[in-house]
Amino acid sequence: MDLSELEKDNTGRCRLSSPVPAVCRKEPCVLGIDEAGRGPVLGPMVYAVCYCPVSHLADLEALKVADSKTLSESERDRLFLKMEEDRDFVGWALDVLSPNLISTSMLGRIKYNLNSLSHDTAAGLIQYVLDQGVNVTQVFVDTVGLPETYQERLQQRFPGTEVTVRAKADALYPVVSAASICAKVARDQAVKNWQFLENLEDVDADYGSGYPNDPKTKAWLRKHVDPVFGFSQFVRFSWRTAQAILEKEAEEITWEDSTAEGQAGPGRITSYFASEGPRARPRAPHRYFQERGLEPATAL
Repeated sequence: MDLSELEKDNTGRCRLSSPVPAVCRKEPCVLGIDEAGRGPVLGPMVYAVCYCPVSHLADLEALKVADSKTLSESERDRLFLKMEEDRDFVGWALDVLSPNLISTSMLGRIKYNLNSLSHDTAAGLIQYVLDQGVNVTQVFVDTVGLPETYQERLQQRFPGTEVTVRAKADALYPVVSAASICAKVARDQAVKNWQFLENLEDVDADYGSGYPNDPKTKAWLRKHVDPVFGFSQFVRFSWRTAQAILEKEAEEITWEDSTAEGQAGPGRITSYFASEGPRARPRAPHRYFQERGLEPATAL
């Protein structure tokens, strides 16, 4: 799988896809959705879709695809290559969400939790495939959260498509199993070839599974935390495990109140539009000017 676009910039999100088989634009198609890397504190989360004509579902099943979690890395790689060989009727697309994107979304002023991010990413991939001209008539999704609520949300957005959301869908529907394999192969490769923008020295890859409860992962986090700058962008710093290590290992920072002592806080918004005159409220200079002793020049 060519992830060169991700390796150029792994700070946001990266969408990759296979060529669309001509038959998928003509015949009714079934599409499966799954993800890899939702729980780890390290590395990206990858959402993937896989699709094929309904008439070729038996051919997809003949590849003996299965839930990626039940397969070894070599088995996943082999099955993905088989799907690539059958690209005359199998297509895929994926969205790689960086640790930085996940954490900044979750910790932003307007909270964007992982479930919402997952739902929107899945819906975005369905729309992307439809925009490519694929004749999608059925969608099968491995659930995130309550399947009934998730299914209703997707069905409302795609009323012309039959949507089925189930727990463990990657073990129930071969097309979801295929998507699961695409997602896992992409994540494994992204993690293995991760480009550290921070130019860290002596970074080792012995971080275990990447899951928060893995002792090896915790040891790696403690070893590679900077006391001032924290973690590299390979780490999801919004995870509680990472936050606990920061609180213990990093320097404590005190954020000063931005309001100067004795300076009144912001008033009504209409005060900013008050007309000039004796009744206009005087406005204190910005803190930048106060700290530097700068005043408006009245004469040159």
